[in-house]
Amino acid sequence: ADRVMAAGGLPVIVPPLVEYIPDLLARFDAFVLTGGDDPRTEPFGVPTDPRVTPIHPDRQAFATDLIRALRDEAPAKPVLGVCLGMQLMALGATGSLAQHMPESHPDSHADHWEREHAISPDIPDAMPAGTVHSKHRQCVDSPGSLRVTARAHDGVIEAIDNPARPFYVGVQWHPERTPFAPLGQHLFDQLIAATR
Repeated sequence: ADRVMAAGGLPVIVPPLVEYIPDLLARFDAFVLTGGDDPRTEPFGVPTDPRVTPIHPDRQAFATDLIRALRDEAPAKPVLGVCLGMQLMALGATGSLAQHMPESHPDSHADHWEREHAISPDIPDAMPAGTVHSKHRQCVDSPGSLRVTARAHDGVIEAIDNPARPFYVGVQWHPERTPFAPLGQHLFDQLIAATR
C-alpha cells in the first residue's frame, strides 16, 4: 500500500470474494496481486507437492478468477504480480511451477529465501539488471504464454510479462522490499503511470 501511494495511486485492499470481481473491474484502475504462501496446483492439472504451505482456498479461487476476468474482460487494466502473484499469473497462462526449490535447485534455493540476489534481463528493454529481495520456496518452471524477461544467477525465472498488454508484469521478488529503485519503487510507478 505504501508503494502504491508513493507512486501516486490510492491503494484499496479488497476481500477475496469471487462474486465481487465484476464490480472490482468496473471500479479500479489497476491491480496488484500480492505475495503469500503457495498455490494448490490440482486446478491446473498437477498434484500439489505435500511439502508446500498452501494459501487459503478462497484467496486462490479469487486470484485465479480475477486473473481470468482481467484477461477476458479488461485486458487493458494494468497488473503487477508479486511473488505468489507472478506464480498465479504463470499458472493462469498454462504455465507450471517447480514446487519445491530444495529439490529443483538444490545448490541455490537458499539464495531465494529472505536474501538479496542479482537478476539479469533476458530482454533488456523490459527489465533492468540489479539486486532484488526474494522470499519464495517455489518458482515458475514455465511461464506458459507469457514472456520471460529476467532470470536469477541460477536460471530461476524472475520476471514475466505479456507485451501485448499495456502493463502486465509479474516479478518473483518483492519490489516493496527491494531498495534498488529500478526494480523496486519504479515497478509501482510504472503500474500507476499505465493507468493514465
